[in-house]
Amino acid sequence: MKPIVAIWLLLLTTQLTFAQYYLRGEIKDEKGNLVANAKILLHSTGYVYYSGSSGGYGIMTNKVNDTLAISGDGFQPKTIAVNSNQYAQITLKMLKAAGNLHPNRLMSFTKDMKQEDVKRWSVAGETYSSLLENQFIDAVQYPETGFAVSIDKASYSNVRRFLNMQAQVPPDAVRIEELLNYFTLDYQEPPTDSVFHFVPKLTDCPWNQNSKLMFLKMSAKKVNLQQVPPSNLVFLIDISGSMDMPNRLPLLKSAFKLMVNNLRSTDTVSIVIYGGAVGVWLQPTGGDQKAKIIKAIEELEPGGATPGASGILQAYQLAKSTFIPNGNNRVILATDGDFNVGQTSEADLENMIAQNKQSGIYLTCLGVGMGNYKDSKLEVLAKKGNGNFAYLDSEAEAQKVLVKELTQTLYSVADDAYMSIRFNRSCVQQYRLIGFDNKRSALTDSTSKLEGGEVGSGHSLMAVFEIIPTGGQSPASCLASVSVNYKCPRDSTYQQSSFQFPYNHTPFDQLPSTYQFATAVVMFGEILKDSKFTKSMAWNQVYDLALASSNANDALQNEFVMMVDKARKLYTKAKKKKGQE
Repeated sequence: MKPIVAIWLLLLTTQLTFAQYYLRGEIKDEKGNLVANAKILLHSTGYVYYSGSSGGYGIMTNKVNDTLAISGDGFQPKTIAVNSNQYAQITLKMLKAAGNLHPNRLMSFTKDMKQEDVKRWSVAGETYSSLLENQFIDAVQYPETGFAVSIDKASYSNVRRFLNMQAQVPPDAVRIEELLNYFTLDYQEPPTDSVFHFVPKLTDCPWNQNSKLMFLKMSAKKVNLQQVPPSNLVFLIDISGSMDMPNRLPLLKSAFKLMVNNLRSTDTVSIVIYGGAVGVWLQPTGGDQKAKIIKAIEELEPGGATPGASGILQAYQLAKSTFIPNGNNRVILATDGDFNVGQTSEADLENMIAQNKQSGIYLTCLGVGMGNYKDSKLEVLAKKGNGNFAYLDSEAEAQKVLVKELTQTLYSVADDAYMSIRFNRSCVQQYRLIGFDNKRSALTDSTSKLEGGEVGSGHSLMAVFEIIPTGGQSPASCLASVSVNYKCPRDSTYQQSSFQFPYNHTPFDQLPSTYQFATAVVMFGEILKDSKFTKSMAWNQVYDLALASSNANDALQNEFVMMVDKARKLYTKAKKKKGQE
């Protein structure tokens, strides 16, 4: 009995020792202006952090109560006790000679915006694009819709990070298409003469008996690794002061070292850094010189502000100077996205990236961190840079993105890809595209104007529509015409791949487990987003479906089941607490 008690006490002590708490707050001056890039020293660990461009901060600690020492240029230093259960409002006093360093000015202003709406988009300094959930569309009036095809997966690992912290997920951080993208859902090799393979499925809708679920699964061909062209890679690494945390620069260093081990002698690597200064840290180096590249990565140290725009321009300039014709030319930006010097607005960054996109250089974004993580900026950069976007919350995720799925991440088989769907109005009364919420313009007839995305080697895409049938269809009916418009890499001519979606209904309980699992992922995302279309859905329903349909031999699917269970307990507990209050 004593050994059992000892083990129990050890586990309890370990849990208490490594318990994670989250210190949140914002820093202002005496006039109420938010103070960016203020230095924050956490006394319990000695780690240094910085407030984001919005003045907010978020710091992980193993103590409920802690002490912060805060300082900033032109301000009097301040030490303050903080509690993880309270959002701290910290005011710094200006030095007498510094009154003109912080003029009272607005960076942006939106008329009539309610404060509660702004809070929905920003979480302790983290920012997310404001998403407008796709509504049901009248198929008679608007039979054609479309959406950009992409391989972005950042939302999934970011959602996992919140749930692992026992924190509710900001609704705008949930992008259902990226949750689905995270999994390889029954990949099927396309025919040898095709870039894509399509599988259509139509089944019952678990949350609405009057609707049907329409699945469009698309698998992209795999590149022949023996024939992959040489890569010209520029690692653009943020080493600013805000990266001085274990889950930021140290994580990125581990990630890039993992990737370097998979490079070939024909590949070339350069490193550009930005922080206290912007410059080339490693001149173009062959992939066979792994020790030299890894040494350069290991010597990176954080400090200074975040001139992200300057770093991006430097990286593109270097990539152009070492450009490999018919090669894989790519900038890999690794950052928390908190740019606070130079061009910092999403509009400015978008314009800058769009200008460089025409050079034939792809952009991959790797996001890290919390508290001042700028998801919205990195998403814009990746989409405008004809690239992809991942969020690294652990070394295991880095290995998944940069080692296991290296070909998906680095090698494109289709560019500017978008899918167009034209519904048969005699079969479909209304339809709703699930996910792709930031593509609001996709819900018009002008799909040719959509900016498509990059599709990586061997990627599996699952798109889901909720449709309301007319009741006049038959098994021989065509539900919709589907086409994928895309360009082959390094080619400016659009190609098209098309197929017909038959009205071939399969009862949900007879549906292959892959599609039942995809349904569980959709339901999980819809509840996290608090969708008005799934109010009848319960957490237990999602958990039971995820558990029953998951592949016991698939570690990622098993992890998802555990994530659903965490969310179920967290949100149920919060709901009960709210009811008691």
